[in-house]
Amino acid sequence: MQKDVPTTPVPADTTFKLRCHFYGDSCKRSFKSTNSLTKHMRSAHRNEALPRKARIALQVREALDTVPDSSAFEQDEEMSWSEYDDEDDEGITRRYHPGLSARPCDEKGQLLAKDTPLPPRSVRALDDFSPFDNRTQFEMADFLYTRSKMSAKNIAFLSILWAATLVKYDDSPPFLGTKPLYDKVDSIPLSDVAWNMLSFTASNSLQDANPVRKPWMMATYDIWYRDPRAIIHNMLANPDFDGEFDYTPMREHLPKDAGLHRKNFMSSDWAWDQADEIAENPKTHGLMFVPIILSSDKTTVSVATGQNEYYLLYASIENVHNNVRRAHWNAVALIGFFAIPKRMETPEVVRCPEGHFHKAMYGIGPYIADYPEQVLLAYIVCNAEPPDIDKGGGFRWKAHTEAIIDQLEFGEMWEGYSVVGDITPFTSEFPCADIHELLAPDILHQLIKGTFKDHLVSWVEEYLVKIHGRPEADRILADIDRRIAVAPPFSNLRRFPEGRGFKQWTGDDSKALMKVWLPAIAGYVPAKMVKAISAFLDFCYIAHRNVHTPDSIKQLDDALRHFHKHRIIFQTSGVRPAGFALPRQHSLMHYKELIIMYGAPNRLCSSITESKHIKAVKEPWRQSNKYKALGQILLTNQRLDKLAAILHFFVSSCVAEPSFLVVGVGQLRAINPDLEDMLLNGCPSEDKDEVMAAKKKQQKPAEDLGDVDGPAHPQNVQMLSAYIHQPQLLELIQRFLRVQTQPNASHDSIQIRLDQCPIYRGKIYTYHSATATYFAPSDPCGVGGMHREHIRGTPSWYHGSPRFDCVFLEPEQNCDSINRFGIARLKLLFSIKHQSVSYPCALVHWYEVLGDAPDNRTGMWIIKLKFHDRRRHNPHVSVVHLDTLLRAAHLMPCFGRSAIGVDIRAHYALNRFKAFYLNKYIDHHACRVSN
Repeated sequence: MQKDVPTTPVPADTTFKLRCHFYGDSCKRSFKSTNSLTKHMRSAHRNEALPRKARIALQVREALDTVPDSSAFEQDEEMSWSEYDDEDDEGITRRYHPGLSARPCDEKGQLLAKDTPLPPRSVRALDDFSPFDNRTQFEMADFLYTRSKMSAKNIAFLSILWAATLVKYDDSPPFLGTKPLYDKVDSIPLSDVAWNMLSFTASNSLQDANPVRKPWMMATYDIWYRDPRAIIHNMLANPDFDGEFDYTPMREHLPKDAGLHRKNFMSSDWAWDQADEIAENPKTHGLMFVPIILSSDKTTVSVATGQNEYYLLYASIENVHNNVRRAHWNAVALIGFFAIPKRMETPEVVRCPEGHFHKAMYGIGPYIADYPEQVLLAYIVCNAEPPDIDKGGGFRWKAHTEAIIDQLEFGEMWEGYSVVGDITPFTSEFPCADIHELLAPDILHQLIKGTFKDHLVSWVEEYLVKIHGRPEADRILADIDRRIAVAPPFSNLRRFPEGRGFKQWTGDDSKALMKVWLPAIAGYVPAKMVKAISAFLDFCYIAHRNVHTPDSIKQLDDALRHFHKHRIIFQTSGVRPAGFALPRQHSLMHYKELIIMYGAPNRLCSSITESKHIKAVKEPWRQSNKYKALGQILLTNQRLDKLAAILHFFVSSCVAEPSFLVVGVGQLRAINPDLEDMLLNGCPSEDKDEVMAAKKKQQKPAEDLGDVDGPAHPQNVQMLSAYIHQPQLLELIQRFLRVQTQPNASHDSIQIRLDQCPIYRGKIYTYHSATATYFAPSDPCGVGGMHREHIRGTPSWYHGSPRFDCVFLEPEQNCDSINRFGIARLKLLFSIKHQSVSYPCALVHWYEVLGDAPDNRTGMWIIKLKFHDRRRHNPHVSVVHLDTLLRAAHLMPCFGRSAIGVDIRAHYALNRFKAFYLNKYIDHHACRVSN
């Protein structure tokens, strides 16, 4: 919960001290602080280098002189911040904005004193699931409609089948058909924001101006929309966001004056500058600023007879943290058509996640859109000239564009400034909204789909054809596809069994290819080409980080500089003879500025709305009868919102804890323990994990085996040693026990004499997987930033080939390490019990690092399995505690220049090759650990 911050009065001293001396004395503006002067220079003079004719330049500068100063309320940088400071456990100091301090108020807007108790929320009995009759009825509605997305016909059939089985008990199922189910969901009072429709056609003047009337001129177009104000109220009042919600713009300072910590949007420069501008009016002091994100995109649902296209508009609020916006269904809402009042002069009282009321002031925040739509929104195109648009054509900003429109003719606007003068951007009448600076970075379309998939992947293919000719290039590309297909298994790694050769690419396909493509092409393309692609991948992974600091921004600059340096190979080789005048690739130049302006772009890009398309359009379309499906899609969205809202309400009221699944399985376990395994056998992994976690809480601490599951193999040490072909297993276990029982002794198990080790005669319990949980907020994760993955060590993966993963772990004294972590391959997961203490263990084969630095082409470390002898007969293996394992590691073979055999399969790749790249691009956490 945000600390209560007192309001700050307007300073009495309003003397303007600092003069702007741009172009000598051509600018007459004066300011009272360096912060105000800096902001003026950035907004009014940063575009003075735009190419223009002298007459136009004079007109524009004269027009700009009439633009009123937007920085009149600026606090002196030397003011005391002590009463606004807040420091977290990482030593980051947060300094909250003194004007828009988000002071709590009552329902009538009267400010409350500090430490005023929270107003009470509604209290429910633990068995009150109204409007549902009971918990079973609610859970069944949620399962049928939200989880299984069952069609009406199947719900009706299930109800009949269920009712028939209950007749002999004189009982009935939760719902007798679809209508009772739908009526009950529709009666939920929460998130009840209805859809409305408006229709429009082309104007008569447009039709009259065209002698041949085209079909689109005479067609009627429907726009469906929901009241965004009501949607935003629901977001603000959602108690699930408590603890992951910022009420006030802030500056986050790293320890030891190391610079600013840029993470969530409210720590960005833009949020702070907007608060400065709003706080010029003393009546706004104490308000809460709520920036609204907008995003629009087109999606298509294909049918046998053609295509249905939908143009969608989404909204979210920037106060919620980035990780919440991705993980939480209700943090992004489909609103269809945006209809917020253009000017907001009076704040409104809203309830917020922590339970207090606040007076909110809304503002238009970043707009997420792909490049063609960015042009459509801003009604301008980049005026930098090919072949090198990276040199820039100057920044756009609202006052400059409006001055051009006011002073020039349409032809002059277009020819001199690439401005479409007869169309006005939709943000033109919103206060403090400049569409030119609100266009957010888009990692998905600009970096992943654009620069990587459409540019670099295509250019490499063109290079191979140009150098080798089509027949030989096809042979090489086929081998690259085989290399991609034999990438060793890894948790959540999308497989390419046939390589890249499929017709329709999704964003997830491109992301998966990024993880394994670079090692696959190494050896077939020049070193500079590999370096260029490696530098670009570094840029992507750095930009995608959940937090940015001065160090990460410097790394971003370095990666971009190396990319620009090495990509020249595509031009000199004849693949891009005209250069790189590509808008999506040019966007890389602006990421540094946009990160400073808006915070980390991770989860502030179109991947959020792309994933929302599936939930909001494609899955509801599949549930529909496909005839005039739009109305059905909208109704499905409304019902899904209602079910999600009431579930969150039940959880916040402690009515739905523990979950129905845990309660039900627990009751069945008490009747017959065998029923638990039978029922969970076909359940999704997340449901199994939930039940096992609840079961684990009931176990004694001694029974905790470190999140391992599934016993197998012989339990006798000698028999197991022969079974897995590890004759030294008993010796390794005894050396391990010596290290564990005598922590002050040497941790180099190889140097320990065997007669000094405890004798072990107990059983061994083997397992096929372990679970690693670690903090990885830049990767897909839960709201708290925690990521969980399964590490496999099984002789038969899905009743097929064996799978023994590689891991990062704490190194032994005589083992190589990369950034304090050793690399090893699992040979066995097991547990032993010695002197009444259980030890979860892993038998591992260590890797050694080749060289003192990463490979200078790919930027990845090269490693190979370690042996005690040159003939590679005596492997360097040891038994380690499961707690020393950090997470899974992914290796890609060093393929070299030769084609690989067609008989090699992914599950045997780690056995067939000698040297491997430590694949830092498998995910963002691995990239941080490896670098």
